[in-house]
Amino acid sequence: EVQFAESGGGLVEVGGSLRLSCVVSGFSFDDWNIGWFRQVPGKEREGVSCTGRRDGGTWYDDSVRGRFTVSRDAAKNTVYLQMNSLKAEDTAVYYCAADPQYSDPINMDYWGKGTLVTVSS
Repeated sequence: EVQFAESGGGLVEVGGSLRLSCVVSGFSFDDWNIGWFRQVPGKEREGVSCTGRRDGGTWYDDSVRGRFTVSRDAAKNTVYLQMNSLKAEDTAVYYCAADPQYSDPINMDYWGKGTLVTVSS
């Protein structure tokens, strides 16, 4: 069974930083794409970032490129999203997602329960 344990969300001021963590289990960590998407209630999902399987590189949405960094630690089965220079528009529920094939986070078949990030202005 594919499982996710997300953590690290919270309240932060504009310009601040947060690091999200996602511990995954139930699949071969190195063989799946793992990423993050976010969603604001009433709006569509928005892909944020992805780290590719087997050192397949990373991808960022234009809205976060240069501010967010995604990384994965195979020894801990964990993916991180370091978020710097946060803006009010980054406020959303952030979901960790994974898929053996798709690399776009919004198309991945598996995702966690999410963690809320609130950026106050």
